[in-house]
Amino acid sequence: MNTRVILLVEDDPRDELLTLRALRKSKISNDVVVAHDGVEALAYLFGVDGRSPRPVVDLPAMVLLDLKLPKIDGLEVLRRVRADPRTVILPVIIMTSSNEDQDRLAGYRAGANSFVRKPVESRAFADAVERVGLYWLHLNEQPPPTGE
Repeated sequence: MNTRVILLVEDDPRDELLTLRALRKSKISNDVVVAHDGVEALAYLFGVDGRSPRPVVDLPAMVLLDLKLPKIDGLEVLRRVRADPRTVILPVIIMTSSNEDQDRLAGYRAGANSFVRKPVESRAFADAVERVGLYWLHLNEQPPPTGE
């Protein structure tokens, strides 16, 4: 079982709480690190100065990424993740309230592994988070570490 952390990049306190509850309820035991904006997410992944990155083995198991973030938006975070050879294969799942075709297309073009629209209703939201977590952490087989 994968015990690496999950990086949740979410600025809405309600969505953060719902996501954390859904992960716990689905018995996903990974710790969750929360970044509340794009700057915090990039600092977690690459170090505050951008030059002292987290070792590949310490990268999160997956990133749950909101698009509409303060400071640096989710698409720019995703572009930077995909531009770095250490994080290019890191699973990034966009979870957003946007239902815009252009957001979905932009997310996939930037390298998202998946695009999940956050349901408005709490129970449906929790179900979506649970399914995403179970798929990406238990069913999906990630590539082996490259040691880069």
